[in-house]
Amino acid sequence: MVADRFHEIQRRVRAACERSGRDPKEVTLIAVSKTKPVSDVREAYEAGVRDFGENKVQEILEKYPQLPEDIRWHMIGHLQTNKVRQVVEKVCLIHSVDSIKLAGEISKESQRQGITTPMLLEVNVAEEETKFGFRLDETEGALRKISQLENIKVCGLMTIAPFVEEAEENRQIFRIFHQFYVDMKSKNIDNVNMSILSMGMTGDFEVAIEEGATMVRVGTGIFGVRRRIGEQ
Repeated sequence: MVADRFHEIQRRVRAACERSGRDPKEVTLIAVSKTKPVSDVREAYEAGVRDFGENKVQEILEKYPQLPEDIRWHMIGHLQTNKVRQVVEKVCLIHSVDSIKLAGEISKESQRQGITTPMLLEVNVAEEETKFGFRLDETEGALRKISQLENIKVCGLMTIAPFVEEAEENRQIFRIFHQFYVDMKSKNIDNVNMSILSMGMTGDFEVAIEEGATMVRVGTGIFGVRRRIGEQ
């Protein structure tokens, strides 16, 4: 079942790229495996998935040693500063850097471990009170401060769009964010690569691709609806 759903999402990614005149190789599909058992992750891996996203450090720590080493783990959830030490060497990309303080902690820990950590700045484009992230009007300033830190590499931007019934409702959010991403890229800030735009989830990833996403994060569409605690 996981494999079938994954291949269907792949098909939809290719179709969205075709509609918008893009090469499917420009878009990385991240399978969001939060709350899912190792058996489901392994089934997705066997179907061809190599990029997996997790919301919680604890889940990465539990799954990491049980699964193949060539998996690329993405930290996509809110990261607390006191958990940075546990996760920096295990992930290929931290999507959710939402404060200068957190970036500083990642820098310090990366220096201590002798590694360089790739990261994205999380931007709260819709300015929802329940979401983390920089506002659009404070992102450039944060980028310039964070880019001066050692042992980190800013690779782009990420957003979590509002939950909507119809994907089209988020098109304008994605369009605004893509234009902002292009503007930031044009500034050529030192130590800022600006090659990744992570936006779009199960309900709206096709619209996100049409508006320029280079990474989409799909959980339910691949693994099915997450069980609530107590359900069988």
